[in-house]
Amino acid sequence: MATKKKMLQAAAGVGGAPEGAWDLSYAYYDDPLLWDVSSSQYKTQMRVLVEPAATGVFFKPDGLKMYIVGSSGDAVHEYSLSTAWLVSSESFVRTFSVSAQDLIPTNLFFKPDGTKMYIVGNNADSIHEYDLSTAWNISTASFLQSFSVNPQETNPQAVFFKPDGTKMYVTGSSGDDVNEYDLSTAWDVSTAVFLQLFSLAPYSTTPQGLSFKADGTKMYIAQLSGTYEGVVEYDLSTAWDVSTASYSKNFVTTAIVGSPTGLFFNPDGAGFYITDYGTDRVYQYNLGGFSVNAQEPTPTGVTFKPDGTKMYIVGVGYGLTGKVNDYSLSTPWDTSTASSVQFLSITSQDSNATGVFFKPDGTKMYLIGTSSDRVHEYNLSTAWDISTATVSQSFYVGGQDLTPQGLSFKGDGTKMYICGASGDDVNEYDLSTAWDVSTASYLQNFSVNAQEGYPLDLFFKFDGTKMYIIGGAGDEVNGYDLSTAWDISTASFVQNFSVSDRGEGLPHGLSFKDDGTKMFIVGTQKDRVFTYSLGVPE
Repeated sequence: MATKKKMLQAAAGVGGAPEGAWDLSYAYYDDPLLWDVSSSQYKTQMRVLVEPAATGVFFKPDGLKMYIVGSSGDAVHEYSLSTAWLVSSESFVRTFSVSAQDLIPTNLFFKPDGTKMYIVGNNADSIHEYDLSTAWNISTASFLQSFSVNPQETNPQAVFFKPDGTKMYVTGSSGDDVNEYDLSTAWDVSTAVFLQLFSLAPYSTTPQGLSFKADGTKMYIAQLSGTYEGVVEYDLSTAWDVSTASYSKNFVTTAIVGSPTGLFFNPDGAGFYITDYGTDRVYQYNLGGFSVNAQEPTPTGVTFKPDGTKMYIVGVGYGLTGKVNDYSLSTPWDTSTASSVQFLSITSQDSNATGVFFKPDGTKMYLIGTSSDRVHEYNLSTAWDISTATVSQSFYVGGQDLTPQGLSFKGDGTKMYICGASGDDVNEYDLSTAWDVSTASYLQNFSVNAQEGYPLDLFFKFDGTKMYIIGGAGDEVNGYDLSTAWDISTASFVQNFSVSDRGEGLPHGLSFKDDGTKMFIVGTQKDRVFTYSLGVPE
């Protein structure tokens, strides 16, 4: 396959952190069910079988290595992940004992280049520093020195370093606080000097794991018990200065994690991981996306008003009661500012609606679904107001695909495109009267089976020179170039981009901002709209 580049460089790439990153109000538990062929069973969150008392977790920056420390084995355990950041893709590699330094290790931290490892423990009440002769390979670790934090904390639970190694932070359940240290020599704990502390009471009275936002403006604490059991978020008005911290919000994990200990955030803030002392598992949570579950528990399509101030979600609802949901965005193209306005029942036309499209001026709406295998055309007497929609006519597409999914039109309304899961292709129609589906005639099709065996939606660049397909087989967006604009027979596959990073195993709807700088995905597993920031438009 072609290199992932340009328009599909998304999420943690050139576009920066995804919408909702670092904000616990966006958090949700991610439980991807993956079929494990080696054991012929579904595999969910990882259980640390080699460590019956897991207390800390850390990841290599690329997400392909995971490290667990525990107070039972008194060791660090190294795992490889075949899929970056997906804990259920782990395979055990090796173990490194730290019992000579601490019999109750509680957490761990690595220098960003993997050449140093730090262990905190409440047997010695110290931070232990190790050198790794081979980066990220714990079998090459050798003990270098220790630094006692006993004057500040007699039950230390976690350690965290500023990215440049000039500051160290230690939290513990004796003082219920975070202690900040300055290091005169970066990454050398022997040069650490206590600076100040921040009391976590009353929000974190049994603090365990500790993490910071990459720029030091947010701090996160894994809280073992009490009202705020889970993860507590603090804002720092001065980056990396804990004395300026103030409580922001919390995320309760008791429904899934009963004894949260270790805590680790993705470098881009798109998710976090918690070790559960009670179940000896690593649990994965995602951050981001706008939930539409309250209005639509099975969203299948998404589209926007050209100025980004309105968003429309189509789905099948409960008991196959199809409807279109209308949202207003107070900040254009920012789904976090979306609020539900109204909905329109479309069950009479199709109880299993799969796609939605609007004429650019908002005076017509088009729906497609698998119950009727038709495109339904609506007139809106007030542009963009679905409450004024009335059914005009419909056009049968079952002759080309009996499982029609996505729907799109050429900008002038003289062409219509349908993607379907029966033929795994895109079907192109000519309209002799623009925007009038009754005048549509089938022209040709283009197979996408080589890239996607279950296409669910499609989108065209405004000038018709690019086409994008999303599907449920590959959980990815596939990009195509059209050498002749709007002529799908001239399409050629260019690149793809996986959208499985948000934990959406059933991506269904696809849309883009008009300038190509944002991509929106909606799926039926998480019932959320996920926003991806893209590279510089072509």
